[in-house]
Amino acid sequence: MIASVHGLVNALGPDGAVVEVGGVGLAVSCSPGTLARLRVGEPARLATSLVVREDSLTLYGFADDDERALFELLQTANGVGPKLAQTILAVHPPREVRRAIATNDLAALVQVPGIGRKGAERIVLELRDRIGAIDGSDVAVPAGVVAVAPWRDQLTHALAGLGFTGKEAGDAIEVVAAELAGETGGTPDLAALLRRSIQLLGRAR
Repeated sequence: MIASVHGLVNALGPDGAVVEVGGVGLAVSCSPGTLARLRVGEPARLATSLVVREDSLTLYGFADDDERALFELLQTANGVGPKLAQTILAVHPPREVRRAIATNDLAALVQVPGIGRKGAERIVLELRDRIGAIDGSDVAVPAGVVAVAPWRDQLTHALAGLGFTGKEAGDAIEVVAAELAGETGGTPDLAALLRRSIQLLGRAR
């Protein structure tokens, strides 16, 4: 297992980064929140998890070891694969994921694209006793109050990491927000929003 990578960031894209380690460029799939912390040409350390399939090897990268551990734990729940586990962590930080599972907060879990009520119930049932302790600040969150993912801020940081100016990012986000206004549902797919923003900015240039 490749537990971590440490090297220079060679490239950033909507879904991941290329990190050069020992002269080899490793493609690492990352959430928008993790990508937002990376800068091309600067060193980075990512905790990683290698997912092996019959037809692919995918290296997933995370901001820290705790996030990686939760990613791997989520996949032990029936119906949760690596992509969905990564999406959960893109929508909610690890502390919020643990709080939602420990307190049976289904409303928070169904905010994640791809998770319905039955899926949320299954995740809680299978992981509640294995999710680990949550600190006092988590327990203090009133029942029924769900943290809202700051997708605008995450998208702004991700675009800045890709080299776009604040104005360029802001203009693209306003267009994306207008497009989302007519939609209904849970929390937007940040990876899809990032791809759409890059498409808009590419046309503008």
